[in-house]
Amino acid sequence: MAKTRTPSPQAREALRERARKLGIFWLVEAWDDVGDEPWVEKLIAEEEKERHRRSHDRRIQRANIGRFKPIADYNWGWPRKIDREQIEELFTLEFLGGNINPIFVGPNGVGKSMFSQNLAHAAVVAGFTVLFTTASKLLNDLGAQDSSISFERRMRKYTQPRLLAIDELGYLSFDSRSADLLFEVVTRRYEEKSTIVSTNRAFAQWNETFPNASCVVALVDRLIHRSEIVEIDGESYRHKEALERAEARAKERRARRRGKGARVNEADAKEVSRAR
Repeated sequence: MAKTRTPSPQAREALRERARKLGIFWLVEAWDDVGDEPWVEKLIAEEEKERHRRSHDRRIQRANIGRFKPIADYNWGWPRKIDREQIEELFTLEFLGGNINPIFVGPNGVGKSMFSQNLAHAAVVAGFTVLFTTASKLLNDLGAQDSSISFERRMRKYTQPRLLAIDELGYLSFDSRSADLLFEVVTRRYEEKSTIVSTNRAFAQWNETFPNASCVVALVDRLIHRSEIVEIDGESYRHKEALERAEARAKERRARRRGKGARVNEADAKEVSRAR
């Protein structure tokens, strides 16, 4: 019968410290009696695993990423212009260490939101705090605050996460007040935290998104100062998939009609045979 291995004093103390950090105080108090029991390490490991899972689930929920297509399913051959190596390098998450802002620029349906969501999810899995939102939700939310206290509280929602992802910037036009609000968010995060932006407009066109806003040049300048600009060009992949689904449905309908016609012809032949 194999002997149970007794942990060294250093390992035993390290195990006790893990139990203390987990808040398993009944175990800590009884340590002199049970510290050498073989089930103790397994209990602590299982509790750490469960705590990690619950923490991950909470961060995923708070990140508000929503449903998204995995990057593994992306058709890299579809866009006319895309730098796969540049995008894959972003998924090392090294940009977070340098407070770099990944900015996805391109027309509708080329994968900008999908990349933003996958990148946000990868950051959550790595243990970072993340918030994913659209430009309209962010600006409408901040603009709806009716006191300085509520405004500051809500502003912290967008400035505290280690990674903020702002999707669909440029799809709607906003007033000067909204431009000021976005400038405030970007300024408070500037060189301290990373911000992902996906936009369908070149930077020179941002004055069309925020017409008459005086801070647009400063906003763009501050956002791109420390950034990784990812340009994607091509036809809408969503439109391509919609056409393929429509074609598949039409093919199914034609097949059903042919099958129905064959059954009608067979019935007619049987009727003629009986008549003879």
